[in-house]
Amino acid sequence: MSMEEIEITEYSEPPQTSFTDAIKKGFRGYVVWDARSTRSEYWWWTLFVIIATIAASIIDTILFSSDLLSGVGPVYLLTSLALFLPGLSLWIRRLHDTDRSGWWAWIVLIPFVGFVVVLIFVLLPSKVGPTRWNTRIQP
Repeated sequence: MSMEEIEITEYSEPPQTSFTDAIKKGFRGYVVWDARSTRSEYWWWTLFVIIATIAASIIDTILFSSDLLSGVGPVYLLTSLALFLPGLSLWIRRLHDTDRSGWWAWIVLIPFVGFVVVLIFVLLPSKVGPTRWNTRIQP
């Protein structure tokens, strides 16, 4: 029996993803919309985004004398642009991992309520077994 003939019928959350693996997976899967991402992968990526944007803001302040509190300078803008698509893709894969459509991401546009709903969704454990979208995990 070849690997192509094996159907995945069960799913269990894999071991914790490391910080560096989560970053690699985030950039490697920046346009992979049909896979799943674990909680650890999502939260390590979130930590990376926070660190990267703070560092970009500090660099802008040093190099371009921009206001540190606003943080909006060319390095910050380029960093945000570079991290947007991988972050969106990872977020949608995380929603798929909890067996929800990626369209739920739009709920964040509702002030406060949207943020709370999305936060609850990303905190939930992975759904055991295949989801409606895919049974694989982003490599």
